[in-house]
Amino acid sequence: MGTLRIVDELLKSDEPSVRWKVRAKVLSEDPGTKSMRALQAEIRGSPRVRKLLAPRNSTGRFPSAVYAKWQGAHWVLATLADIGYPPGDVSLRPMCDQVLEYWLADFFYQEFAVEKKSDAYKKKGVPVMCGRYRRCASQQGNTLFYLTRLGLTDKRLAQLVERLLHWQWPDGGWNCDKNPAADTSSFMESLLPMCGLAVYSAATANAKARAAAILAAEVFLSRRLFKRRSDSQVIHHEFTSLHYPLYWHYDILGGLKAMAVVGLIRDPRCVDALELLESKQLSDGGWPAEKRYYTQRAGRALGSDFVDWGGTNQKRMNPWVTTDALAVLHAAGRI
Repeated sequence: MGTLRIVDELLKSDEPSVRWKVRAKVLSEDPGTKSMRALQAEIRGSPRVRKLLAPRNSTGRFPSAVYAKWQGAHWVLATLADIGYPPGDVSLRPMCDQVLEYWLADFFYQEFAVEKKSDAYKKKGVPVMCGRYRRCASQQGNTLFYLTRLGLTDKRLAQLVERLLHWQWPDGGWNCDKNPAADTSSFMESLLPMCGLAVYSAATANAKARAAAILAAEVFLSRRLFKRRSDSQVIHHEFTSLHYPLYWHYDILGGLKAMAVVGLIRDPRCVDALELLESKQLSDGGWPAEKRYYTQRAGRALGSDFVDWGGTNQKRMNPWVTTDALAVLHAAGRI
């Protein structure tokens, strides 16, 4: 009964994004219906979205650095894509151009081979160590994901795909670790490229992007989304805590959301993570935000977000974590 009550409560939320997430991802309503389009229009005009987009200047761009945490155009567009902002809004084109110009700069096509970690920082470009590209592919991967979701597609997205495929490691993921001994993909650097390639392939029927996303999924599935393969112990304690937003980080909820995006949420290797997520459900049917990656300091200090996402409280339901938890459990056929 707790789950039913919390769904009803979320459908009465003042936040149109919360209502949209429940209706689209938990109740499986068609996003193309008149009422759902109206709800997305409400999201576009909501106080939360107005605050997120307020820094735009007269050209429609953000004055801050593209990757400024968590205030650059990169992060704001990623947020809009996650909370149900309506696709195809041409007013976002200047921001789209801003991020693509940044993430497709000549710098990302310059490569150089190095043997030592210290040498990787001496030149501008992408270092190659032991035959592996040491690149933070979460940046280009996230850009591919949110621009595809926002319907801001153009031929430059194919360039992002090309870079991601070019940098992909033999085990399927990506890593920017400059330690020559690093020979395994990073969860944090692999999650967003995998999702970006998956949504791009769904939108364009690009077989190479789909194959790369499936290969990347093995990085997570072979570790049951949070456990070492060697001894089945938890890889990192942060992986088992619930956060929102994740930004470029990783936890089991983010991993499960990604598996739903790729279409592998019902793979048996997701069961351990699903059961752990279920174990965190509160008595009222919701889920808490156990930790956070944003600050709530006044002003624009590094790491502060433009909006509040409900803070953290082990015993209180967070609507953003709860809607995502319900969505992945629904996708997995568990509610």
